Amino acid sequence: GPRVRFGPSPTGFLHLGGLRTALYNYIFAKKHQGTFILRLEDTDQNRVVPGAAEGIEDMLDWAGIPPDESPGRGGPAGPYVQSQRLELYGRAGAALLGSGAAYRCFCSPQRLQLLRRDALLRQQTPRYDNRCRHLTPAEVAEKLSQGLDCVIRFRLEKGVEPFQDLVYGWNKHEVAEVEGDPVILKADGFPTYHLANVVDDHYMGITHVLRGTEWLTSTSKHLLLYKAFGWEPPQFGHLPLLLNKDGGKLSKRQGDIFLERFARDGFLPEALLDIVTNCGSGFTEKQMGRTLEELISQFDVGRITTHSALLDLEALPEFNRIHLTRHIENQGLRQKLVRELQGLVELVYGDQQVDPDVLENEYVERVLLLRKGHISLLKNLVSSDYSYLWVRPSVSRQQLQAISAEVDEIGKLVLGLMTRQAAALTVEELNKDLRSLQKQTRETKYSSMMQLLRLVLSGRQHGPSVAEMMVTLGAEEVCGRMHRALSS
Repeated sequence: GPRVRFGPSPTGFLHLGGLRTALYNYIFAKKHQGTFILRLEDTDQNRVVPGAAEGIEDMLDWAGIPPDESPGRGGPAGPYVQSQRLELYGRAGAALLGSGAAYRCFCSPQRLQLLRRDALLRQQTPRYDNRCRHLTPAEVAEKLSQGLDCVIRFRLEKGVEPFQDLVYGWNKHEVAEVEGDPVILKADGFPTYHLANVVDDHYMGITHVLRGTEWLTSTSKHLLLYKAFGWEPPQFGHLPLLLNKDGGKLSKRQGDIFLERFARDGFLPEALLDIVTNCGSGFTEKQMGRTLEELISQFDVGRITTHSALLDLEALPEFNRIHLTRHIENQGLRQKLVRELQGLVELVYGDQQVDPDVLENEYVERVLLLRKGHISLLKNLVSSDYSYLWVRPSVSRQQLQAISAEVDEIGKLVLGLMTRQAAALTVEELNKDLRSLQKQTRETKYSSMMQLLRLVLSGRQHGPSVAEMMVTLGAEEVCGRMHRALSS
């Protein structure tokens, strides 16, 4: 089967753009019984952030798209970290020097800086003038004997072959006409991206490269490298950019596109996978609520279009609501949510008197099943509107009598209603029942009766409707709270 890779730089957290690239690779691999590889591209050592590498792998696991081969898991084509493969790049550089496809360049940083400044003054794109291409072997030997630093540059030849991109179709970029010969090995022995990705993709047996469209114009250069090595290149497919819904770049500044943040805020990974593919293309259907299995079965690389994918993050809570509903309906996933919700309740209400009954599995499970579809995040259930579920209010008879003198009568009516209605409590039915109960009182207005019941049930003046609270608490709990209020 095919071998594909995701090659992030460990310079920070995994963000939504990276997640999307990884996801397309994962889906492509699973669709065709292939292998998904995580490779860390850390050749720019100044930018490497400690812990970022582990963080990326952790987040792929969290998202449910774990690599088959990676730095953490190992595999037959390792090491999977570029800084541990320097010997390989050194040998590749030497091979190109030997065949004349590459040459040593001794130009000083100062000279390159001047070339750059000069070009910008003439309003041209800066490029290296290929000066060292013309050094004779004797001149090279002389400079080496003086101990001068050198880099290795790749000789760009004119006349590139067109290639067929899986997304963009036929393509070619005459790189030799617009840029100077690129550095492939730096003076410190570290490769540049252009050399490292070609060498690694070859030795790791990569068959398909699915990467961001920002690499499209470099692909002709990479193909020239494959040709110079005499290697069979992989197939390339470039994924259109992921942009804000206003067409701007996704902002990493507020940290609001990093996976860690979504995980911490309680979003389900499925909702993220769904939204980043929903705004893109490559799938037969666009409905919300698709699972990873559905994404895999609907995927077709030929359906990826070239226009940018616009991400509307404001829709994420709605995506999450749909996936959370599916989790609640699934018995195994529901048990996991029960434990998670119990933890949230202890965290948020731990310092108030949480009754142990309130944390019992059956009660928590009932709450989930009843609020299914009404909440977009599990943590909505511990917001102040829902505090009545977890903290039993302490209200005195006096408080209730201040609202209506007919406290006992109302209490009896509600208790009677609850015993009759226990089986099928619905908000619509209860609203009708409460209207007819009020008609059985002598002088209490409907609004006063509601105020009184809300106080009994939640201890608060505002929040969800009384009927909604009764349904979610259940008949037994409503009766218990009523008895306690009447006898206090």
